[in-house]
Amino acid sequence: MKKLKKFLALGLSAAMVLSTTACGGNSGSDSNTPSNTGSNDQSQAADSNDNKEDDSKDNTVAASGEKRIIKIGTWYDHYYTSDHTKLEDNPSVTNPETAQMQLDNIRAIEEKYNVEIHFVNLTWDGTIESINTSIMAGQPDCDIYEVDMQFGVPAAFNGYAAALEDVLPADSDVLTSQEILKPVNIGTDKTYLFKVVSAADQLGGYPLGFNMDMINEAGLENPQDLWDKGEWTWDKFEEYCVALTKDTDGDGVTDVYGYGGWWTNMLACLLMSNGATIAAGETETLSSAETGEVLNFINTLYNVDKCARPWNEDDWDSNNNAYKNGETCFFIAPAWTITPDELNFELGVVPWPVGPSGNKDTNNGMALAGNAYLIANGVEDADFVYKVFEEWNNWFQGDTELRDDVEWFENQMISERNYNYLYEMGEREQFDLWQTITVENFNVVGMLAGEVTPAQLQEQAKQEFQNGLDAFFK
Repeated sequence: MKKLKKFLALGLSAAMVLSTTACGGNSGSDSNTPSNTGSNDQSQAADSNDNKEDDSKDNTVAASGEKRIIKIGTWYDHYYTSDHTKLEDNPSVTNPETAQMQLDNIRAIEEKYNVEIHFVNLTWDGTIESINTSIMAGQPDCDIYEVDMQFGVPAAFNGYAAALEDVLPADSDVLTSQEILKPVNIGTDKTYLFKVVSAADQLGGYPLGFNMDMINEAGLENPQDLWDKGEWTWDKFEEYCVALTKDTDGDGVTDVYGYGGWWTNMLACLLMSNGATIAAGETETLSSAETGEVLNFINTLYNVDKCARPWNEDDWDSNNNAYKNGETCFFIAPAWTITPDELNFELGVVPWPVGPSGNKDTNNGMALAGNAYLIANGVEDADFVYKVFEEWNNWFQGDTELRDDVEWFENQMISERNYNYLYEMGEREQFDLWQTITVENFNVVGMLAGEVTPAQLQEQAKQEFQNGLDAFFK
């Protein structure tokens, strides 16, 4: 993907492309929520780093006599930073031991590098404005910015983020082992956005859940076994959904459907399972053959086989929660929706079946989402800023079990096998902007109801997606 040759105002880009509702929702929900980076600890940082090779840039900056203030722009509180002196400064601390490691780490970093680290709450809109105005003017307000993908991606493409390969040593963690920080793949040749590595971040996928009791009663093979053998395909999934759709009382009305769930997540997951996208580059791919296969498959389940529970536009949650009442066998099962104590059947979780244009070994399994970081273009001593930020995140000193507390996810998934599939899905993330671009004519709900054909849907919406991408890439 070519690098942009001209800068667009981020505010204009956001206004043209992003949904106002989505921005407002994120602003409210994230305002008081600690991020994964807020779980950073550092008790033995000074001792462990004394054993590392001498770094001339570290020594030059640390010995300059001038304290460096490193600012990270965000919209909610993080812990622990130079603003904190005691564990109780974090009102949500649950593990005093790791919290103390985090607090010790910031003190060690301050002394080692003669720095202070401050997360500056710019608010959601203020973060966007700061990126757009201060970086564009060549005088960034902050050294690093935390970004949601909605405005982080435009910032990267419009030249506001430094390319890590250009400003960091080649052996930096984010460019090599990725034990602490990892690149975010947005389709560019170089790395502009990066995330904190954590198991929790990899466990946010939307696997296909199913009622194991229904599968057994129908005499069908466990979909998990089929997945392991490479036989869990769209054809097999369709076969199962048809077999599991029943009129249990003989009144001519279907009582149990093979599948029921949110169409947005279903579409996203089937796209990944078929190696397809809609808006993942400079040119829309809604009109591609692979995406057409996805839309046709969904249409087949809903309108030909009629083995998918009809979409209820008036009650969004009812579409996925129907499995709790035994109305569907397959459903969408992210960890946060499962209520283990309330289930009256054995829960199974499996990756989505592989489509005709997909590949089990290369398909992505989780949509790229959540927050990331960027180093502001034009920041002085960007490599030093990164190194300090990396060590701030390495509070666990390589002991990833301290960082990756996954007990909650394990409990939600109920069985180890279910958990392992969820983890597996998060190993490859898919970048696709289709859910952040406002497109009025992308009438998937109409297709579910049989009012619009897949071909009509592609034709009606492709130009709007292209217009949205043009605002990002050109």
